[in-house]
Amino acid sequence: MPKQKQDVIIVGAGPAGIFAALELSRRSDLRVTILDKGHPIDKRRCPAREGKDCAHCQPCSIMNGWGGAGAFSDGKLTLSPASGGHLGEILGEQQAQSLIDEVDSVYVEYGANKNVYGRHTNKYKSLERILAGLRLVSVPIRHMGTEHSAEIMGRMYEDLVERGVHVKLLTPVARVLVNDGAVVGVETERGEVIEAPRVILAPGREGAEWLKRIAAELGLTLTCNPVDLGVRVELPAKVVEPLTHLLYEFKFLYYSPSFDDLVRTFCVCPYGEVALEHAGGVVTVNGHSYADHKTANTNFAVLVSKNFTEPFDDPVAYGQSIARLANLLGGGVLVQRLGDLEAGRRTTKQRLRRSLVTPTLKNAEPGDLGLVLPYRHIVNILEMLHALDQVMPGVCSRHTLLYGVEVKFYSNRIKLTTELETEIRGLYACGDGAGITRGLVQASASGLVAARTILGD
Repeated sequence: MPKQKQDVIIVGAGPAGIFAALELSRRSDLRVTILDKGHPIDKRRCPAREGKDCAHCQPCSIMNGWGGAGAFSDGKLTLSPASGGHLGEILGEQQAQSLIDEVDSVYVEYGANKNVYGRHTNKYKSLERILAGLRLVSVPIRHMGTEHSAEIMGRMYEDLVERGVHVKLLTPVARVLVNDGAVVGVETERGEVIEAPRVILAPGREGAEWLKRIAAELGLTLTCNPVDLGVRVELPAKVVEPLTHLLYEFKFLYYSPSFDDLVRTFCVCPYGEVALEHAGGVVTVNGHSYADHKTANTNFAVLVSKNFTEPFDDPVAYGQSIARLANLLGGGVLVQRLGDLEAGRRTTKQRLRRSLVTPTLKNAEPGDLGLVLPYRHIVNILEMLHALDQVMPGVCSRHTLLYGVEVKFYSNRIKLTTELETEIRGLYACGDGAGITRGLVQASASGLVAARTILGD
């Protein structure tokens, strides 16, 4: 198979890869190719999103393909370096904020909603005086909506193709090619060699294991981030509306009294739906909010952050093993009423029908999360929920639904310079898969950093 030559190869068509390509194509005539193992955005079909059972498609269309996981997220743009990744510590808060503002303006340019929640902090200053051991992290948020996220990513694709960026989907990368300490290209799983003196690795969250393998092959230094493991909570939207009306997404940090572990809320989906997610061969749970379609419920994650050192240092394997246990017991995701969990009994289909909260995820199996989650995690989660109940009475209703498990895999953080270059010359890494970001905005901003380094900024 003949070799191809490009100036820059981007591995991964999620937000980090897309924004790197946008910057390179806007400001240079470099030959740029984007490679991704997933489908085009208009071909990304997921049975689970249509109310059917997860078909374990390979590659998973929720997580892979044009737009990455961000295309089918609920499209929250967190406009502060205080949440969503490590760019603040890598670049400094001021530079990170400047990049975030740039990224935000690009999303608006491509059609993002112009309304921003949480700009006027004086409206909720009084909340900070009544938090029951909870720390409120207040950040401005722009919400695009699940349906509009995909549309916006689609417009970016059209622009990039029109500018001459070569996009090759359904093209998994097998190896990164290196010669004398410098990157020289990549080899696809079909044996196709594409040469380039600059390669950006932006595989996204689902590609963390792939990137770990590539890093091991190349001898790159890795450090482990914590694994975030917990449940998705679903309850009537009116219970939390006082906060979601002002903030859209409330972000609380809490240290549990029993174990002093960090517990946090994550990915609040006002008037949204609980959804399945396929990651690393397991089925986990997530949430969505639509801009033009609302349910009677709000859902959010409660996650326990856990570090590992020695002799065990593989947080991804730990999270996957817990998720596999839930899949084994329920054939997928389990759902349990909070009252049943606290009473030490399984939620049955009959008990679920009596619940005052109607589940939005119809194919979750009623069961017992007490047989899945470690005792320490359950105690942490229950203590967090009771603290939240003091701020938002009704959170701890026995009818509140808990779906499990939710796992966020951010385990492998590659050693990088402040320009996001690895220990190999010309090889860069950015986005969630590299362990430096945790969401749309900082992933997009990291793509800008890698592109500007290549451009000599």
